[in-house]
Amino acid sequence: MNCGRAAVGESPLREGLRLGLIYFAVVFGAGFALGVLRVLVVVPRLGETRAVLLELPVILTLAWFLSRRLIRRLAGGLATRAAMAACAMLLVLAVEYGLALLAPGARPVELMRHWTSLPGLLGLAGQVFFALMPLIGGTRPVR
Repeated sequence: MNCGRAAVGESPLREGLRLGLIYFAVVFGAGFALGVLRVLVVVPRLGETRAVLLELPVILTLAWFLSRRLIRRLAGGLATRAAMAACAMLLVLAVEYGLALLAPGARPVELMRHWTSLPGLLGLAGQVFFALMPLIGGTRPVR
């Protein structure tokens, strides 16, 4: 798979969607692994809010560096970065919603209720920052 420069003639939307999928997959995979560690090891010792506060800087740092690396390879500009950001956000929300429904006895309202708790709001804010990284990180060239 070519994760580098866009194919000749590739539209900004198509390039952004492709890179958004790569961005989502890598960060979601790392976040899933960190989430398992957080739930099984950190939450029982420190509580849910502190565990989320420990996880967020790690995952957002990864997202920052990955988005910068992908942006550096972009042939497009703001439209491509916006498509990348939108694709990543929609995917993370859809997958989180889908995984929440797989939990025993889960209902859509439970996920919405979780987002009103402090750990849920912190996680949701982290997801928003994750999605904004391609837009924030694309203002200067990376060396």
